[in-house]
Amino acid sequence: MLLLLILIAALPVLPVYVWLRSQDISTLWFVLSLVTGAVSLLIAGLLQTFFFYIAANYRQVLEEAVTGIQFFTIFIQIALTEEAGRLLALGLFFRLGRSLRNRSDLDESQLISFGAATGLIAGLGFGIIETASYGAGNVAVALLRAFTATPLHGACGARVGIGAIMFKYMPIRSAGRFLSAVAIHGMYNLMVISPGIPRIFSVLIAVLSLVSSIQVIRKP
Repeated sequence: MLLLLILIAALPVLPVYVWLRSQDISTLWFVLSLVTGAVSLLIAGLLQTFFFYIAANYRQVLEEAVTGIQFFTIFIQIALTEEAGRLLALGLFFRLGRSLRNRSDLDESQLISFGAATGLIAGLGFGIIETASYGAGNVAVALLRAFTATPLHGACGARVGIGAIMFKYMPIRSAGRFLSAVAIHGMYNLMVISPGIPRIFSVLIAVLSLVSSIQVIRKP
């Protein structure tokens, strides 16, 4: 069952792999980027533990200061921590990856494209593990998330990847990319849990965010 869940969660990975091979992404880099995404899930879990403590001990203060505990949970406790975990993992990966792949010959647009592609792959790696865990009790849930939540993580990962690889050169723009990923992630979660909002809107956010990421990744 676990293997089946992982295979279902990994369904979006194959077409992305085939496409990115044409974008000068090696198989080794692809696999290591997937692993980086899985590592980012562990980092995000540690960060969420800290914010769970804050939410539990300062609930009344949060409800008064942040227009309700739901905002804190969705945008800070979940979206911010997951994207921060991705940022830390990708930042470390790019530093370690210099010995595997020299990118000093790339211009700015190519470097952005490469960072977005790596972040997209890492987002898929994150989504595979998360989708398999959420779908442990229901295969249909895993299948649904494979084509909604996993692409959403890939789209956010692309933005965080740009932020991580370009932080040294454009720190303000890099921070903007990171915050846009947090905002998109938070809006997606908000629409998923809000009973009055049709689920199609959350799907549209995931799809449109992914399409915009693909446009950045395409060879300049």
